Amino acid sequence: MNQKPTAKHPPGLYVLFFTEMWERFGYYLLLGILFLYMTDGVAGGLGLADGQANDIYGTYIALVYLTPFLGGLLADRIFGYRKTIVFGGALMAAGYFTLMVPGPVAFYIALGLVIVGNGFFKPNISTLLGNLYNRDELKEHKDSAYNIFYMGINIGGFICNFVAAYMRNHYGWGWAFGAAGVGMLLGLVIFILNTRHVAAVDVVKPSNPEDMPIAKIFSTIFVPAILFGVLGFFIGKWMPKGNLLGSTSNDAFLFACIPVVYYYLSLYLKASKEDRKPIGALLYIFTVVVIFWAIFHQNGNVLTAWAERNTTRQVPVAMEPTLKEFGFVESVEAPTTAAAAESEANATEGGEKKVHAYLANLPKEQWPASGSNLSLVNTELFQSLNPMFVVLFTPLLVGFLGALKHKGKEPSTPAKIALGLAITGLSTLVMIAAVSVSGNGQTKVSAAWLFGTYAVITIGELFLSPMGLSMVSKLSPPRLTALMMGGWFLSTSIGNKLSGVLGHLGSENENKSVVFWINFGGAMFSALLLFIFVKRIREVMGEKNGRS
Repeated sequence: MNQKPTAKHPPGLYVLFFTEMWERFGYYLLLGILFLYMTDGVAGGLGLADGQANDIYGTYIALVYLTPFLGGLLADRIFGYRKTIVFGGALMAAGYFTLMVPGPVAFYIALGLVIVGNGFFKPNISTLLGNLYNRDELKEHKDSAYNIFYMGINIGGFICNFVAAYMRNHYGWGWAFGAAGVGMLLGLVIFILNTRHVAAVDVVKPSNPEDMPIAKIFSTIFVPAILFGVLGFFIGKWMPKGNLLGSTSNDAFLFACIPVVYYYLSLYLKASKEDRKPIGALLYIFTVVVIFWAIFHQNGNVLTAWAERNTTRQVPVAMEPTLKEFGFVESVEAPTTAAAAESEANATEGGEKKVHAYLANLPKEQWPASGSNLSLVNTELFQSLNPMFVVLFTPLLVGFLGALKHKGKEPSTPAKIALGLAITGLSTLVMIAAVSVSGNGQTKVSAAWLFGTYAVITIGELFLSPMGLSMVSKLSPPRLTALMMGGWFLSTSIGNKLSGVLGHLGSENENKSVVFWINFGGAMFSALLLFIFVKRIREVMGEKNGRS
């Protein structure tokens, strides 16, 4: 009897695609306007100083990448994936809607809800996707499935900033955050209504004797991290400056990482001879890619601040009616005489400014006349450049690497990661040039500089990010795969926190290129460290996969 041919991709892929697309829509919408909202003191934002906003931004994106380890563990062992996804999505939606309430109390509660919700949602939808393709007849399509899934992430990341711009221009910050909540709810509705398509692969894993019990994971990793975090907070408080590493949030977070880093080092030291080499190779890679994440996630603070204050965003007269029709134009009102005078005095004294940030380095003769507005392209739209370039460059890069593979010249996985770091370093040279052209931020420069730096760093991302995840799956001893994936997220988290630390450093330094020079030096040094050990890591991968 003839069998019905198997479809290339199961319906569950498209359920997960649209669920993740809408979830990432909400997540990246918040990330695109978070720093702007915190530093806005004119149009209903929190009016925080740049240093404080950078600390909060860094802590938020650091914790967002720590909680997936816990959420994935609980789904694996106890709750299953679908229930955990729905619970996490509901928490995230609640967080976005809570941001509609003005004031710092609601703000911090909202960020906490999103952090915890993301931890339950993010790792488990990716796991369900992998489970869909574990059947023999679908394994050959797994890579293309992840490519399709990744496109959903970038579509959500691209369109969200246009919605954010429209909503905050017409209705204010609160409604922009509310749009993120609506996106998350849409994703949940799609998932719940079509959950039958992934039900068969939602299987709680049976415990193996070699698996570390959850109680032990908490006692050896999470509890010590919390205690060290509290210790770091109070040590910072007791310092003459009131902090040890720039702020009490930096102190608490980086101290909390100490027992976690120690735990991973102990895995290496206690490992068998067979496991020690692959664990060591992964820990080495985790260490050097911290710098990539520290640079990459400055898009939400350092590059956003540059777009807001140092990039020419005035809308050409011919395009103004069209852009206004779509809601992508931010109007800057002429400040009152008193506000302008107070802002000028406070700029000298280091106090709070009362005029829009765009006007700070704009010649007074170019300020809007009394009773009129200045029309600007919204700052958050620049956050759509990275996902746009991902969509444009992915097929080109796949084709290029395919051609090299055909000639037997394709770089190894660790070499690709090292190339990604080096290319990321080159992206910072674009911004160093932009600072020079602007006279150290005294004048505004073309948006082409931001287009350039986003284009280059996206190429670095495509070389590095998917390759890192691939190496974790290839090198991890089977019984430690979840823990080593947690190590990848830990390195991402530490890098994300450093993006806030570096942003804080830059906000307090008169030389606006300092952070970009640090980025360049760190990326090139990390790339060099990895290039030195490429051959050794490749040999470890060969041993792991039975190749010479």
